[in-house]
Amino acid sequence: MNLEAEARGDLLVVRVQEERIDAASAIQFKDRMRELVAAPCPRVLLDLSRVTFLDSSGLGAVVSVMKLLGPDRRLELAALGPVVQKVFRLTRMDRVFTIHERVSDAL
Repeated sequence: MNLEAEARGDLLVVRVQEERIDAASAIQFKDRMRELVAAPCPRVLLDLSRVTFLDSSGLGAVVSVMKLLGPDRRLELAALGPVVQKVFRLTRMDRVFTIHERVSDAL
C-alpha cells in the first residue's frame, strides 16, 4: 500500500496514493498506517483524494486506524470523492469522523 506522510506541526497528513482501499488491500493499509502513526502526533489527516473506491473492508480498515490512535488522538478525513463520500454517508460514519472538503481546510 502506497502511503505518503508529511508532518505539519501537530498534524500528520497521510496521502493514500492508491485508487482503492478494499478487501485486497485493507490489511496492507492498516499495517502501513500503524507504521506511520507510531510517532505521536495529536491529529492525523487521511487524504483520500486519489481513492475512487472503498468497500466495507476498506471502511473497516479506516475505523481500525481510528481505534488504534485511541481517544487522545484524532483521525480526520479529507477530499473524499463522490463514491467514497457515499459509503461514509450511508454507513453514517460521516457522523463519527471529521471530514474536510479539502486538505487545506484541515490546516
